[in-house]
Amino acid sequence: MPKKAHATSARSTHGVTIFDVAKLAGVAPITVSRVINQPNLVKENTRLKVLKVVEETGYVRNQIAGSLASNRTRLVSVIVPMLTNPIFSDTFQAIAAKLARANYQVLLGISGYNAAQEQELLEVILSRRPDGIILTGTLHTDLSRKRLKATGIPVVETWDMTDDPIDMLVGFSHETIGQRVAQHLLSQGYREFALIEVDDPRGMRRSESFIRYLAQQGFAPVDRQTFHGLPTLEQGRHGMIHLLHRLAPLTHSADARAPLMIVCTSDTLAHGVLTEAASRGIHIPAQAAVLGFGDMNFAAHTFPSLSTVKIDGNHIGQQAATALLERLKNPTGAVRVAMDVGFTLVDRESTRSSQQ
Repeated sequence: MPKKAHATSARSTHGVTIFDVAKLAGVAPITVSRVINQPNLVKENTRLKVLKVVEETGYVRNQIAGSLASNRTRLVSVIVPMLTNPIFSDTFQAIAAKLARANYQVLLGISGYNAAQEQELLEVILSRRPDGIILTGTLHTDLSRKRLKATGIPVVETWDMTDDPIDMLVGFSHETIGQRVAQHLLSQGYREFALIEVDDPRGMRRSESFIRYLAQQGFAPVDRQTFHGLPTLEQGRHGMIHLLHRLAPLTHSADARAPLMIVCTSDTLAHGVLTEAASRGIHIPAQAAVLGFGDMNFAAHTFPSLSTVKIDGNHIGQQAATALLERLKNPTGAVRVAMDVGFTLVDRESTRSSQQ
C-alpha cells in the first residue's frame, strides 16, 4: 500500500493547572490540593464541586513538586496491548531504541486491549508528567482523551487511523484492510468464508469491513466465531473443530469447488487452525484455506506457510518516535502528523492462490 501523510496545526501545549481548576470551582488552589491529597479535610459539597471540575477539565495532578513547566523529565511512556505478540514488541523495541539514542528513558505499560485498564495506567503515567506518550490504537475512554488533551503533553497514537486524533497519528486503516482482503480473496475464486476472531475492537472492525464488502458482492460468511481475550493457538484449534463439517472433501478434479476460506484476525488464531488441521489429516489449502493477520515471525515457517496481512511494526515504531522527537525539539512550531503506513497482502501456501 502507498504511504501517505498530511499535517495540521499543532494543539496547545499548555496543560490545565491547579489554578485553572480552582478558578472554575470558585475555591482557593490550596482547597483543590486538599481535595486531591487530603479529601477528609474538605467539606463534602466543596469536594464534589472540585472533583466535578477535575473530571470536566481532565486535570491530572503533578507529582513532580516544584518543577517548572519548561523542565524535561527525559521520560516517554509507551502503552501496548501485549508484548507476547511479536509485532507489538517490534514496535516497542523500535521506539525504545530511537528514544534511547536521543537520551530518553521509556516507561512501558500493558493495556491488554482494555480501555479501562489503559485509563488507569494513564492516570499514574500523567501524574509523573512524562515528556511524551505513545499509545496503541485510537479507542480510549472519554476521560482518557480529556486528560490527554488537557495536559498538553505530546501524544502519538499508533496502529490505527481516525479523523479525530488526540494529537499525532501513525498507523493504518483497519477498514481498508477488511475491504482489500475481501476483494483479494474473491478475485482468487473463493466463494465460501468463515471468520475466527477475538473481541479486540480493531480486529472486529476489519471483520465488519470484510463482511460489508462481501455483502455488496452478494456473499455472506457461513460462520463467524468470536473468542474472548487475547488470541491464542487454542482458540484457533477450537475454531477449526467447529468448522469441520463445512470442509470440502479432498478431490483432485479440475472442476472442484473452491474450499472454505477461513479468515482469522490474528496469525496466532490462524496457526491454531493449521495445527488442528494437521492433527486431523486435513489438507490445507485443498480442503480449507487459511489467512491470518500480522505476518508474525513464525508465519512464513508454519506447515503449510501462512498467508497473511503484513504490518511493519518496526516502521510504525520508528515513525512514531521520530514524530514525537520532532515535536519535543520544536514544541511551538510543530505540526500534527497523521501518517498512513499501509499494509501488504502476503500470499503463501495456506491459500490456494499460491498453488495455482
